[in-house]
Amino acid sequence: MTICKRTTISRWLLSSITAIGLVASAPALALDSIKMLVPANPGGGWDQTGRGLAQALQQGELVKKIQIDNKGGAAGTIGLAQFVNSAKGDPTAVMIGGSVMVGGIALNKSPVNLSQVTPIARLTGEYDVLVVPSSSPIKSLKDLIAQFKANPGAVSWGGGSAGGTDHIIVAMIAQATGVDVSKINYIPFAGGGEAQAAVLGGHVTVGLSGYNEFAGQIQSGKFRPLAVTSGKRLPGIDVPTLKEQGVDVELSNWRAIFAAPGINDAQKKELMTTIDKAVRTKAWHDLLAKNGWVDAYLPGDAFAQYLESEVKQTEKIINSLGLAKK
Repeated sequence: MTICKRTTISRWLLSSITAIGLVASAPALALDSIKMLVPANPGGGWDQTGRGLAQALQQGELVKKIQIDNKGGAAGTIGLAQFVNSAKGDPTAVMIGGSVMVGGIALNKSPVNLSQVTPIARLTGEYDVLVVPSSSPIKSLKDLIAQFKANPGAVSWGGGSAGGTDHIIVAMIAQATGVDVSKINYIPFAGGGEAQAAVLGGHVTVGLSGYNEFAGQIQSGKFRPLAVTSGKRLPGIDVPTLKEQGVDVELSNWRAIFAAPGINDAQKKELMTTIDKAVRTKAWHDLLAKNGWVDAYLPGDAFAQYLESEVKQTEKIINSLGLAKK
């Protein structure tokens, strides 16, 4: 009788231990699904990054289901506020963001900021291209700068949200060419698709955005590229840089993924591991090559340190250019 009881207990303990082991080794339920917030309208760089990452995650069989929600406006700070307020502690929630958001927060003195979310990884970098419609009388960067210096307000610049990378580039061009920054006529758009339509319709003098967002219109001959914001010419792209044309400006637009505020270390590590696997997939590298994006992958704490430095530098630029709200 005693032997039977011991055998029963031993079997129960063995089955319990096995069950515990299975639970421990199984994938976390959080990665069965992910809710991705893209704080911009469809068609822009953040949207392309988010959807490309989602594709890599699913093709790599890293996440079963991904829901993408676009919430554009105010350089991403509207979406950021929604994310901070509604996703706290949710290990299935992630958000795409980047340098545009850093600038928007500084310019608008936003009540929410990136210290309130969890940095997971910097993903990509991209340089801007300045374009005009093919029908424009502006044939070169020299023509554009001449008009800009002669009558700054008459030259309208169409780009991303106010305070973002595009806006800062225009301000830096003004400073580099001796134009009063306060006279810039900058027209912000919530997404790259809107900016593209504005350039095509002749509603702005010049448009600027990541090269990939305008690549199709450049290749079809509808847009005339004037300059790129890289230090050196981009591989396979025959467009001169601002610097080689005498305008000493260089700036890149990085994009990243963040997790919700209030998640624990294990949940953060799990997301980081998943993203680390995603950026090693063929699908992700094909996306980088297709879009001409720089592989700027920087995970975890290293990204958090970079972000802190980037926030300080961007705030300094915006304040020195007089862009921040009073």
